[in-house]
Amino acid sequence: MYRFAPSPTGDMHIGNLRAALINYLCSKQEKTDFILRIEDTDKARNIAGKEEEIKEILKLFGISWQHYYVQSENLKFHRQMALKLVSEKKAFACFCTEEELNAKKEAAKAQNKPYRYDGTCENLQDSDVLENEKPFVIRLKKPEKAMKFKDFIKGELCFEPENIDSFVIMRADKTPTYNFACAVDDMLEGVSCIIRGEDHVSNTPKQEHIRVSLNYEKPMTYAHLPIILNEEGQKMSKREAHSSVKWLLESGILPSAVANYLLLLGNKTPCEIFTLDGAISWFDLQKLSKAPARFDLKKLLQINREHIKRLDDTSLNALLKTDKNLAPLAKFYTQEASTLVELKEKLEAIFAKKAYGEFEKECVILKEALEKCELKENYEEFKQELIKLSGLRGKNFFMPLRIVLTGSTHGPELTELYPYLKPFIKELARKV
Repeated sequence: MYRFAPSPTGDMHIGNLRAALINYLCSKQEKTDFILRIEDTDKARNIAGKEEEIKEILKLFGISWQHYYVQSENLKFHRQMALKLVSEKKAFACFCTEEELNAKKEAAKAQNKPYRYDGTCENLQDSDVLENEKPFVIRLKKPEKAMKFKDFIKGELCFEPENIDSFVIMRADKTPTYNFACAVDDMLEGVSCIIRGEDHVSNTPKQEHIRVSLNYEKPMTYAHLPIILNEEGQKMSKREAHSSVKWLLESGILPSAVANYLLLLGNKTPCEIFTLDGAISWFDLQKLSKAPARFDLKKLLQINREHIKRLDDTSLNALLKTDKNLAPLAKFYTQEASTLVELKEKLEAIFAKKAYGEFEKECVILKEALEKCELKENYEEFKQELIKLSGLRGKNFFMPLRIVLTGSTHGPELTELYPYLKPFIKELARKV
């Protein structure tokens, strides 16, 4: 069982989407169910509407799920599990205040030592706990031995008990911390493989320790995906526009191209251009590089052009929001435009009312000639017919013709463009 567990706290990051795509692929390869779990327990950071936005984005990418959970709805189970750990003396109530803990952290920092919980409340008598009216958190006692687990990408990882520490599993407001809620939910939902970003590596031994403490015996496997760097080689920040999946889609990049590109990152693939469904037959989690992958917007745009060219005409016309068959013309313009937004701008310029510029007289003559002109099979015959009808030559013919047909004095060779413009030439002449 595989799962994708985003938080509704902001725009979906490309790193999150990459994890979703890979989890989905692996679930398809192994013919197991796929879980979507919204981790909404951080109420202060949750943004209204993001839950539905996450679902809509996943649907755009062709990712479906068989099970849907909202983490906050599992609160009663989180509390039951925490109570079980306390009753078995595996966890304890901690009354240390933030001020007290901060003072100890500062003291450790002054000695150039990492802070570790010193066990102040670990061995309190039951009567001391019952009589204490201060707010408290619940801490899980640190493990007695090193926690080891195998990672499909990073190999075997080992964490010593002091590096796991006696960490908080329930806050003073009786809500679970991220690690506790996540570990309990994965148990309840039967997750068997966790694929997520490598920024979660330090969380994994804690979640393993939670499951071991709860006597959960089903084995869990892991894969921690290397981070995505920006074009300068730094960790990509959420503040960078192209780290947002929403921004990429609004910029006119196809979901299929984004998926293609994210699955290429740090991977050896049998071909460069492919679909998500096509990748099911060859994707191998263990072939992903351990090294961070660098995001390259130019490469993504090149892949997007290829995906636009592979669309059938009906689908592309729908994306362009046109009732004309502009798909062949749009595909031709991928030599100049890389996104749907850029293609729409190109097409709008062609079909907009044209400005004469310095060639006002010639444009009017060409307009009248075009109304009479018989559209020939190839551009050369069309050109000769138009020259004969208009009486124009050289610059006074070619530049105005470009304006009439494209709305610009520059662009692709008219010889190449003619077959794609031919169905619309009479209409374009009326735009002058």
